[in-house]
Amino acid sequence: MAVNIRGKSLLTLLDYSREQIEYIIELAAFLKAERRAGIRQRRLTGKSIVLIFEKTSTRTRCAFELAAAEEGAQVTFLTNSQLGKKESLEDTAKVLGRFYDGIGFRGYEQKTVEELATYSGIPVWNGLTDMYHPTQVLADVLTIKEKTCKNLSDVKLVYSGDARNNVANSLMIISAILGMHYTALCPPELAPEPELVKKAEELAKKSGGSIITGSDLSLVEGADAIYTDVWVSMGEEDKISERIKLLEPYRVDMDLINKTGNPNVLFLHCLPAFHDTNTEMGKLVEKEYGIKEMEVSDEVFRSRHSVVFEEAENRLHTIKAVILASLGAV
Repeated sequence: MAVNIRGKSLLTLLDYSREQIEYIIELAAFLKAERRAGIRQRRLTGKSIVLIFEKTSTRTRCAFELAAAEEGAQVTFLTNSQLGKKESLEDTAKVLGRFYDGIGFRGYEQKTVEELATYSGIPVWNGLTDMYHPTQVLADVLTIKEKTCKNLSDVKLVYSGDARNNVANSLMIISAILGMHYTALCPPELAPEPELVKKAEELAKKSGGSIITGSDLSLVEGADAIYTDVWVSMGEEDKISERIKLLEPYRVDMDLINKTGNPNVLFLHCLPAFHDTNTEMGKLVEKEYGIKEMEVSDEVFRSRHSVVFEEAENRLHTIKAVILASLGAV
């Protein structure tokens, strides 16, 4: 299936059609198989991309840099720039648009990535903002498709936890577009924004999918996959106590896994995950609040249900697919 995405930015999946998203996922699967066979095509020889990251990163930065390098592109990881200091975002974007073929951005405000696309005139890829995380959920759906071997229209995906964060927003959107059945399992205080839910419901009506939001743990019944994310995102460290009180009932442990009634249910997480005390955050939470696990139990994280590292690997393949398609290299 060939779909033309040349010159198109990836700012939010709301801007993509079902056919375009399916094409990227299909292309990512092809590129994954190609890489495992040791085939290198270097389709981006002569191209250059720049990465602007306001937030720390492991998977997103590595995936962007490696995806571009394997296809022959040059990469600049921009640090100590004048952006927002001695130079406006608009002026910087106009300069970068004359130097580079594409921009990868990871940061805070959604409007920043949108303005980069407006003023640079080249494809801009959203590697995470406070509102959306589209490259992550492309990898998530590829993983679900691989591991369930089901049509996506038959998949029930349950997100348990803070259901109004960037990952949950993007999961709801992609589920609605692709006809999946999405459930946001969360306390009312952390439910997704009503306007976004309304938009997702409209998309799901067209695709044959469904969107459900609720706080009853029985909503996990029949799930093909359970997804969670950290209870406290970057910049929200002052909310740890509040989030623990709200979200402890929604920790993904074996009791919740068993409530699905599906012995083959998958567990997904975008990582990093606070499943033990082997991190600074983990040690702090244990010391201050007396708990050793946050959003997922260590038992589930290390269980046969967990596909988190396959999911992490798929970040590389889906990001490579996005870059190649938007730069017209496939």
